Amino acid sequence: MAIDPIQLTRDLVNIESTTYHEAPAGHFLHEFLTGQRYQVERTAVPQPDRAITPGAGSGERFNVYAALPGVTPDVVLSTHMDTVPPYFNCTEDDEHLYGRGTCDAKGIIAAQIAAADRLRDSGVKVGLLFVVGEERDSAGAAVANQNPKGSKFLINGEPTDNRLALASKGALRVELRAKGRMAHSAYPELGESAIDKLIAALHDVMALPLPVEPEIGPSTLNIGLIEGGRAPNVIADKAEAHLLIRLVGPAEDTKRAIVETVGDRAEVTFSLELPFVRMRRVGSLPTMVAKFTTDIPSLTNWGEPFLLGPGSIHVAHTPNEKIAKKELLEAVDLYVELASSLVNNA
Repeated sequence: MAIDPIQLTRDLVNIESTTYHEAPAGHFLHEFLTGQRYQVERTAVPQPDRAITPGAGSGERFNVYAALPGVTPDVVLSTHMDTVPPYFNCTEDDEHLYGRGTCDAKGIIAAQIAAADRLRDSGVKVGLLFVVGEERDSAGAAVANQNPKGSKFLINGEPTDNRLALASKGALRVELRAKGRMAHSAYPELGESAIDKLIAALHDVMALPLPVEPEIGPSTLNIGLIEGGRAPNVIADKAEAHLLIRLVGPAEDTKRAIVETVGDRAEVTFSLELPFVRMRRVGSLPTMVAKFTTDIPSLTNWGEPFLLGPGSIHVAHTPNEKIAKKELLEAVDLYVELASSLVNNA
């Protein structure tokens, strides 16, 4: 019996699997894929240090890989099991499924499993790889990259409105930490405000010209977190900000400019760096440019990368996350078309 990607999406979305708590989704996929005659492997992924990662889970965490017994795949379909918080379960109407992960990326998991079922029946050597941690640091992909399966092609799934991505932006996570000296706010001359230092440094960083790539667009910068100080009547002795830059080229010039601009006003740490990636066209498939970052830079040993998936990135990570049932079914056809074209023309 053919796999129903709509029902499989419902089942997956009704399993909570926010980042660091992916094990229930992994267990479900292990059992489901074993029932589909795949040989299924689980590879442990370490939990981060909870002391520096609030909310990190304490239980097991693992990637799931599946292929027919004894098969070295030519093409692997891959995406991630984890979702951003907060969790909310699956609801639906005639046209859409709603819930956390419907488009990012549990609907994609379902479409890839349904496509793999058709591909293996047509003789294509196909594998499935579902990883943890994409929404935070691509930890699962980094572990998977240490144990590739010999595939020539990797089709990664993210919400691209069922269009083939010609590029995806990289990511540079920047942390600024300023230090000062506490004093009574009535006597600011006796203290040194870390917040004043941080604000001035951020102002100058925001004014930096960032690289622009023709046909792709500009690098973009977001200040996502600011915190610091003790109380309104205390000169702040500490303050920090976390930034994310979407890269359209190498990071070195941008990193150097930030360090020089901040100077001695704050300590600069680069806590995550994922490169900008270009990909090629295939046939007449519609195309787009992904302004977001994926696991692809961390899966370099799994073959030439491609990026394709149902759903819109504009509703991912929002309270209105959804996916059109029609688009899910279309994605199955597109994955089959793309994988078959790659393998047959290799």
